[in-house]
Amino acid sequence: MYTTMKKTFFYEFLPSKEAEEAAKARGVPYRVTRTLIEIRDINPPPKIDQNNRWKIKKFVTAGEVMNGKLMLTHQVAFEYIFRYLSMEICEHVIAGYKSYVIIVDYTDENNPKKLQGQSLFFQGGGNDTYILGWMELVRSRAVCPGDEIGLFCDKSTGTFGFKVLRRGGNGSDNPIQVD
Repeated sequence: MYTTMKKTFFYEFLPSKEAEEAAKARGVPYRVTRTLIEIRDINPPPKIDQNNRWKIKKFVTAGEVMNGKLMLTHQVAFEYIFRYLSMEICEHVIAGYKSYVIIVDYTDENNPKKLQGQSLFFQGGGNDTYILGWMELVRSRAVCPGDEIGLFCDKSTGTFGFKVLRRGGNGSDNPIQVD
């Protein structure tokens, strides 16, 4: 049986004796730490169906359009993105640094367009959220609040796939979906 590796956080709730004494010497309470690790994944990664590649579907908000920053949840980032990126890139992103990305726009299936630049990046945000910088896509595709978009991470090329799935949908009831 072939197993893959996936990334997760390891939390250190109980300090070592040295860590406990060091915190006590500084006069501060011990702080729980977490470390990004790779573990064997007994469940296979989500399969990419070529007829429905859009594993991440999201209704775009006004703030995401205005700021050019698409918000992604912890669960979406770990399940559909981090598992296809190197450990170094994941650590970089989680630390809050930008990792510049290439996004392939499949909105026109007959003529996919590869985009890369300063406004296209993946970055850790606050409260275990993640940000996909996409201002260039917002402008080139005239994305509006309420549009439904699809995303996936292509493990063979290390790029993000993007497509405007539907214009002007009402996403207030279900802002993010995963297949």
